[in-house]
Amino acid sequence: MLPVLPDSLAALVAGYAWRPIAIGASSARTFRLERPGGPTLFLKTDGSDPGKRLLSEEKAVLDWLQGRLPVPQLLAFLEAEGHAYLLTSGLPGRDAASLEGAIAPGRLASLLGQGLRAIHSLPSQGCPLDRSLDVEIAIARRNVAQGWIDEGDFDLQRQGRKATDLLDELLSTHPSREGVAFTHGDYCLPNVIISRGAISGFVDWSRGGVGDPYRDIALAIRSIGRNLGRGFEQDFFDAYGLASPDWDRISYFMLLDEFF
Repeated sequence: MLPVLPDSLAALVAGYAWRPIAIGASSARTFRLERPGGPTLFLKTDGSDPGKRLLSEEKAVLDWLQGRLPVPQLLAFLEAEGHAYLLTSGLPGRDAASLEGAIAPGRLASLLGQGLRAIHSLPSQGCPLDRSLDVEIAIARRNVAQGWIDEGDFDLQRQGRKATDLLDELLSTHPSREGVAFTHGDYCLPNVIISRGAISGFVDWSRGGVGDPYRDIALAIRSIGRNLGRGFEQDFFDAYGLASPDWDRISYFMLLDEFF
């Protein structure tokens, strides 16, 4: 069922055909909007608990990123009657996860590394969102307390465990040091857009902000394994410029992602 839109937003998308986008694990519903002769648009709507504020946080990151990285243009953001709506432009190309067979997997892994290097090289001064470990762990605690964790969606090696058990592990294995960079927060193949063999942009910024770069490195490595298969991690590391990956931190941030 399509969402009922506020009048001002409905006017912006009049005449468009809607197609739901199923990829991704966000609570937000995402639609691809197309009409003959018009630009492709994307609409997200989220009626989940307002404590999460995913779309308002994505709006803040997109506002800040305009002119800094190739990201969608923010066209409209509304909150009405317990729902949030985010309308953006599309980017040219296709997401990297849909290019299996069209581009060699080692090349895709290299592109993922190049893209992440560009994101992490962006000066983070003035970024509106703090994604430091203290902040992320506080959110993880809240999500467990509120019962928002889908234990059935845990990674294979953690299937059958309880969220409270994973939280104890998260707290007891806290890294001894923390890096600082502007980060994407959900850096995986579906969120990297490729056009003509090169990156044309990055999407899905609801978890973007200043944090440890390993929060992105970890999810990139997991995505490479899931989407491309094993054996392409070194292509990613070489393109990113990481000679000695810290696998303990990679494992830790994979664990942290179970709470989001």
